[in-house]
Amino acid sequence: MKNNPVFKNILNRNNDDEVFSYLIATLKETIKSWDYFVNWKKVIHNYREVERSLNLLNTLVGKENIEEEALALLTDYPQIIGVVPALLADRDKKISLLVTPNSFDARRFDFSKPMPAKDGVLFLKESGFLKLISDRSIKSIPDYFIGVEVGLDSNGRKNRSGTSMENLVEFFVKDICERNGYEYIAQATAGKIKAKWGKNITVTKSSKRIDFAINTPRKLYLIETNFYGGGGSKLKSTAGEYADIYHQWTRDGHQFIWVTDGYGWKTTQRPLRDTFNTTDYIINLDMIQKGVLEGLLK
Repeated sequence: MKNNPVFKNILNRNNDDEVFSYLIATLKETIKSWDYFVNWKKVIHNYREVERSLNLLNTLVGKENIEEEALALLTDYPQIIGVVPALLADRDKKISLLVTPNSFDARRFDFSKPMPAKDGVLFLKESGFLKLISDRSIKSIPDYFIGVEVGLDSNGRKNRSGTSMENLVEFFVKDICERNGYEYIAQATAGKIKAKWGKNITVTKSSKRIDFAINTPRKLYLIETNFYGGGGSKLKSTAGEYADIYHQWTRDGHQFIWVTDGYGWKTTQRPLRDTFNTTDYIINLDMIQKGVLEGLLK
């Protein structure tokens, strides 16, 4: 850490080896909170949007002549068809399928607009959904839909973990900036930084978003955050990526701080140490809690 006195004064660590050992020793096992599991607000919102269609479809449950009943229902209420992809755990409204065995002839189904009732029945039948409601394997389509939405929402857990890390860090960033008179931008882009403070940063993609940019009277600080609960090859590539970012933004005249945490680094220490050796500041949540980030900004 280039012998910055902040680490000695706050953490009582005198050299890079001691700082790195502290970094590893204080990694957090998790940052998950109760909202990590399911975004119920989103699930219920999606349900409310199609509740009427789901209740109409529910009248088909247990019908013996299911195809005829479905055809009559979709003829009378063609708007129902729009909910079909979601029942099959698909967000797409336009679906192309190979409908003939041993052939690459595709048929396109567009659920974003009304379609012939017979096409809707064909899709429900061939996808297996009609059988499930006819033999009551699915007893309540509204309840089933909520279950599907919960399953689809679970795919967002990784994003929620990343957002949780950003939210935790922003709690401290906001407090530090308010008390010291600094300005900051969350999810900053090169364009936003240029427009607000007249400072240039080099990015490989114009869409690149920096978790936090903090402008102090002395320097512009650029902060990236992430959390890794488990190890893997991604951690090695991430460490190398941030080393490159550090060198580029240092050439631009700015300071880069990488805030990372998670037990994943316990089993992937080598690439983290390599980046630690070639950059200025890698810190974790414990260090921020103890005042290291504020000390570095000052």
